Amino acid sequence: MAAVDIEKLGRIFTKEGDGSVAVTALDNINLHIEDKEFVCLVGPSGCGKTTLLRIIAGLDFPTSGSVSLDGKPVEGPDPERGMVFQEYSLFPWLRISDNIGFGLEMKGYSREDKKKIVDEYLDLVNLEGFGMSYPHELSGGMRQRVAIARALANDPKVLLMDEPFGALDAQTRNMMQRELLEIWEKTRKTIIFVTHSVDEAVFLADRIVVLSPRPGRIKDIIDVNLPRIRERTDPDFANLRRHVLSHMEETQI
Repeated sequence: MAAVDIEKLGRIFTKEGDGSVAVTALDNINLHIEDKEFVCLVGPSGCGKTTLLRIIAGLDFPTSGSVSLDGKPVEGPDPERGMVFQEYSLFPWLRISDNIGFGLEMKGYSREDKKKIVDEYLDLVNLEGFGMSYPHELSGGMRQRVAIARALANDPKVLLMDEPFGALDAQTRNMMQRELLEIWEKTRKTIIFVTHSVDEAVFLADRIVVLSPRPGRIKDIIDVNLPRIRERTDPDFANLRRHVLSHMEETQI
């Protein structure tokens, strides 16, 4: 099980020195995410999407309210919550196999067990034969596949993704979206995915959570009842995209 519960969550950033309020980033966020669900968070810049994701990851802390995973409070980083950033965050001095196996090594896995798991995830992200390469030798899309493999190799219950394809060109981005869905179908991890792209959210998600401008509040939660794999030229896809966009535009009025 990998259900995430967010209750009455708020995050206020204060000014250093005098402790006065600088920014109310999130206000009264209530959200339940089911096991194996794929949820996208969308909203205008500055609405708190990344802040919310960092709080779920345990990399930041709420001012009020709580986050729990399977009923256990989130109190800090944990291998049960894997994180993939927009910047690939790979160790440039390590080969691809060592990047993927870094967390396993920290856990004390034997060399044999580590190699078996690394090879499994190299195969999962279609990078067989690249284990001895270095990050600078790979394309942007390939490096992001490595980052996904590294997060999954620790067998997290939840995969948190912060605009992971935002730096890629349009063609590579579309390809990575399809590959991510294939990985999700095979692993059935709970995925929480932050994106600025409504098109990307409609293509990927079971549900889309629309956040309002600062302070970030949940404006709406939209079910995506379209069969996968979705076609962007499908009229139902276009209609749903317009529906989500209309909700986002309303939040900025």
